[in-house]
Amino acid sequence: GIVAGVVCQLAVDLKFKLGFDDSLDVVGIHLIGGIVGTLYLGIFANSTGLIYSGSFAQLAAQAVAALSVLVYSFVLAFGIGFLIEKVIGFRVKDEDEIAGLDTVVHGEEGYVLIGARV
Repeated sequence: GIVAGVVCQLAVDLKFKLGFDDSLDVVGIHLIGGIVGTLYLGIFANSTGLIYSGSFAQLAAQAVAALSVLVYSFVLAFGIGFLIEKVIGFRVKDEDEIAGLDTVVHGEEGYVLIGARV
């Protein structure tokens, strides 16, 4: 668990260095953490894992499964994202984002942070 946590944190840190817009750290936590956990099963599984059996078969199966899910998820998310962009678009107007979407959409502030400046 410690290694997975460190790897996830490194992935989140890399996001900042590469300039990705992932405000909820979904990629660093869920994608990377999921891949690490999936591969760990191939290493630590009781009867078929690499450590206990000496065979790479389970690790290879886990890697193929992780890659399959990654490709499937990417294709589906890309298709959905493409449709959303064509129908309603992803981005709001710059001036609406600066003013704050709570103010623009609902006419009120969601969080009043006294003294905070953005």
